[in-house]
Amino acid sequence: MPSADPRTDPELIDAANRGDPAAFETLYYRYRDWVVRLARRFTGNREDALDVLQETFAYWLRKFPGFHLTSSVTTFLYPAVKNLSLGIRRKAKRLVSDDAALDAAPAPAEQAATSRADLAAVLAALPEAHRETLLMRFVDGMSLDDIAAALGIPLGTVKSRLHNALHTLRSDPRTKAYFQG
Repeated sequence: MPSADPRTDPELIDAANRGDPAAFETLYYRYRDWVVRLARRFTGNREDALDVLQETFAYWLRKFPGFHLTSSVTTFLYPAVKNLSLGIRRKAKRLVSDDAALDAAPAPAEQAATSRADLAAVLAALPEAHRETLLMRFVDGMSLDDIAAALGIPLGTVKSRLHNALHTLRSDPRTKAYFQG
């Protein structure tokens, strides 16, 4: 792993556009963990997330020279990671028979073991668009404007989705404690 490069993302992108392979390598090391975490959230497993990591950076590398960043790197990469992850997930679903899918499905839990499990259950029950917006905001730390840009939706829609997701979390008895205090 290269040492910490003090250059900003735009400076590294300019250097990569000029043919500096070390600049792109620095961008890779700077964002690889974020890409894997995001891809794992979509794919559900580390092996597929690592495949998405490889495909994401191969996609980005093909944009050089001539790449121009108009937003943050995470805002640029988010749609690529999401689409590649969902593609891998769709492909995997086609390969699994219905019986195998039923056998692999977890048995319903009689009682949640921890409050973390409760939180996961409530999050899983959210509509996908609300869950995605909530995770982008609080797990990925993206601004509302960056979320809107990454998803290609109006800022008001982002705010509405986030509001509805938080309302659901606050209203559910399993997660209400997270909001008290």
